[in-house]
Amino acid sequence: MTTHDDLTGLRLWFAGARPRTLPAAVVPVAVGTAAAVGTVPGGLIWWRALAAMVVSLALQVATNYANDYSDGIRGTDADGRRVGPVRLVGQGLAAPSAVKRAAITAFGVAAVVGASLALAVGPELFVVGALAIAAGWFYTGGPRPYGYAGLGEVFVFVFFGVVATAGSTYVQTGRLSSLALGVSLPVGFLATALLVVNNLRDIPGDTEVGKNTLAVRLGDRRTRVFYVALLVSAFLTVPPVAGLSGRLTASVALVAVLAGQRPVVAVLSGARGPDLIPVLADTGRVQALFGLLFAAGLAVGA
Repeated sequence: MTTHDDLTGLRLWFAGARPRTLPAAVVPVAVGTAAAVGTVPGGLIWWRALAAMVVSLALQVATNYANDYSDGIRGTDADGRRVGPVRLVGQGLAAPSAVKRAAITAFGVAAVVGASLALAVGPELFVVGALAIAAGWFYTGGPRPYGYAGLGEVFVFVFFGVVATAGSTYVQTGRLSSLALGVSLPVGFLATALLVVNNLRDIPGDTEVGKNTLAVRLGDRRTRVFYVALLVSAFLTVPPVAGLSGRLTASVALVAVLAGQRPVVAVLSGARGPDLIPVLADTGRVQALFGLLFAAGLAVGA
């Protein structure tokens, strides 16, 4: 495990927020908002787009802190079992109570800003927001965390794929559309790939402590195949979405496949442990580039 002894103050808490995972929060809002271009009378409502971005980022950071706290107090991150991102509680870098407060504060930011959207758009968003917060906390928290039962990928695909993307369109238009749901699929695939490669790296430690992630259940080889399948599925989804929606310029997102070569080669070549840390960063770059191009293509083609 990396010690991170040189981290202090805000740098420590920034590292604890796991910034390499933040593309999973930014991309769905960008893509979902772009899908609304041309469908909102008078143009996009920019404060709602900004509020949706704040909610998404706050939920991502809150979930990361909550995961750090819950895994830390369970002992999952103890005794040098893990490599990769800083573990505030597991490495004794911050008190569990402080990390818990950070998670609750971030969830609170998401709740307050999300409430402003719900008041403007509709009460149904209160329900969606409450479910998202509960899903973030109980991923590794509570008496029966679903992340320990191999369901983490479902949460990521649903909330950082479908809900965040289609929801960002919904706060602009007030309705769900086939386009919003369609563009949410590749976003969800890439967000899930981030979690899969993270859990691939952690298979040895998770197996030891009984954290039965999907990667542990599938095993090393099938998890690698699953990771590649998620990236391939994200790109295969683009042409039909672009074609059926009439926004052919969205196909420019396929350029991002070039950035996917390095992480795919590393995973299929059998990279393990610390060698998978760059793969997580590369996967985030693929997602960020894909999201930027996809959003731009959707907006231009409207």
